[in-house]
Amino acid sequence: MQLDLKGRHALVGGGSQGIGRAAAQELAELGANVTLLARSADSLAAAAADLPCQPGQHHDWHAVDMLDTAALRRAIDAIVAAAPVHILINNTGGPPGGAAQGATVDAFETAFRQHLLANQTVLQAVLPGMREGGYGRIVNVISTSVKEPIAGLGVSNTVRAAVAAWAKTLSSELAADGITVNNVLPGYTRTQRLDSLLAARAATSGRSAEAIAQDILSGVPAGRFGEAREIGAVVAFLCTPAAAYVNGVSIAVDGGRTRALS
Repeated sequence: MQLDLKGRHALVGGGSQGIGRAAAQELAELGANVTLLARSADSLAAAAADLPCQPGQHHDWHAVDMLDTAALRRAIDAIVAAAPVHILINNTGGPPGGAAQGATVDAFETAFRQHLLANQTVLQAVLPGMREGGYGRIVNVISTSVKEPIAGLGVSNTVRAAVAAWAKTLSSELAADGITVNNVLPGYTRTQRLDSLLAARAATSGRSAEAIAQDILSGVPAGRFGEAREIGAVVAFLCTPAAAYVNGVSIAVDGGRTRALS
């Protein structure tokens, strides 16, 4: 199986922690040069230093706020000027929980900018290098909510679905250039995001986070939460030569929780 990513440059959003950091680890293990994006310089520096690094590999990081579209474009332009990007992992922390009906317009606008507009900004900066190199892998880490909306995540459900539709559209537009566009849909995974969701539900329900976690797990056939590295492994596979004919799909990595067939 062709899994070698030596000589490929991967740009990983949200790379300082959780699923983004796990995906970066997997990509580095396959030989890719990895550049991490997130807001915290200290966390990024630590994550980059922890990446596997063989002779000839080089890893880097850039601190940037995905909400600042102009600053994001400047950062990505600087990255691609130094080395074309062949692999793009779009991954950003999800919006706060809450019902859709009570969400403010500002909440929707912020989430739209942080996710879809940020993705589009980065895409347009890296696309020329992918086309010139005849190799491109774009993987969006979103959510199983694009198949089954999750109660209490109104803004997230809405924006994640928009990203999924954007990705599906791009998969048709870019396929002839040797570029694939796919989505990975994590289920409940042990990350800081899960901890914050459990804490928020506990605060509004008066129940313990542990009790809420058990309720969630009762609907997961695997009977456990996922680990970030398990999501990262699927993300990395989609970036390899072996996955060249996988395009325009949304893959749930959720222990069987999603009941939809497609």
